[in-house]
Amino acid sequence: MSAGAVKVMLVALGAEFERESGIKLDLDFGTAGAQGDRIKAGAATDLVMLSQSGIAALDKLNLLKVGSAIDLASTVTGVIVRDGAPRPDISTPDAFRQALIAAPSVAWTDPKAGGSGGIMFAGLLDRLGIAEAINKKAVLCKGGYDVAAAVADGRAALGTTLISEALPVKGLTIVGPLPGALNFKNMYSAAIHAGCTKPEEARALLAFLTGPATRPRWLAAGMEPAF
Repeated sequence: MSAGAVKVMLVALGAEFERESGIKLDLDFGTAGAQGDRIKAGAATDLVMLSQSGIAALDKLNLLKVGSAIDLASTVTGVIVRDGAPRPDISTPDAFRQALIAAPSVAWTDPKAGGSGGIMFAGLLDRLGIAEAINKKAVLCKGGYDVAAAVADGRAALGTTLISEALPVKGLTIVGPLPGALNFKNMYSAAIHAGCTKPEEARALLAFLTGPATRPRWLAAGMEPAF
């Protein structure tokens, strides 16, 4: 069970792992918050990949095998527009604030869906003092990929989501990361579930995902590997 931020890497490297190992993967993706809630409610899985804080919360509840947690990679929240659209000035926090105000519509992950980026962005709007104005033109999405899709197909003029979730979507321009003190980096981690029935296979997958040869692949996917 995995958060969407690492989906592109888990799908790509997971397919290679299956071919090389003969081990079949059953992948289940959702927002970090929703996946964590499902696991707390008793969902069965062998391996968990969530935000670092999500893994820590499950570990405190003794839902993970002791000592199995490892950091995978971090990614930052970026600003996206549709290909061909004017690139807004996001060079400073104030410029980004003005870009949000000027945009006819803004997409981000609905905080109620449990996405790390959406929860962060909702708090950021409060900090910038523009939550009421931006909420009136919000295009709330169920995850980062959906934010990217909403911008790419024109349902939103501007979006914010983790860069790793935007890169795979065609038709987008990544303007850049959030500027200055607004910059938001989130580490994603993995751990073996306490009820794991295939611990050796889970460890083999983690070793494959974090092998030295995969570092350039993580970087190309918009993530900074932690290994």
